[in-house]
Amino acid sequence: MADTTKGQVKSGIDNAAGAAKTGVDRAADAANTGKQEAHGLMDRVKDGAQHVLDKAGDYAGDVRDRAGEWAGDVGDAARQAGQKVQRWAGDAYDYASEHAGDFGREVTTLIRRHPLPAVLIGFGVGLLLGRAARMV
Repeated sequence: MADTTKGQVKSGIDNAAGAAKTGVDRAADAANTGKQEAHGLMDRVKDGAQHVLDKAGDYAGDVRDRAGEWAGDVGDAARQAGQKVQRWAGDAYDYASEHAGDFGREVTTLIRRHPLPAVLIGFGVGLLLGRAARMV
């Protein structure tokens, strides 16, 4: 009977050890599965983050390109405006110099035609300017 009890105890220990081993194996498998799922999740998070960074980089590049285009357009518009102002100033100068020259020629012609009244008018204007300067 001792052998039977001994066999039963041994058999019980073997069964308990087998059950414990099975439990440990299942826990190890579950841990490995969880570890693999965690690695998969981390890989998906890394891929998602990389995708977001790539998109942000693309958008930043597009913004930089558009800003460069706009800056070029603004520079062109400023150059064109400057050229228009330069043409307007040149036209105004030409107009003023032409009319000033005409006025000068008319005054010269008038003085040559009527020298005595021109001298008297000059004397009168000088006298008025002298009195005005003395009063100030």
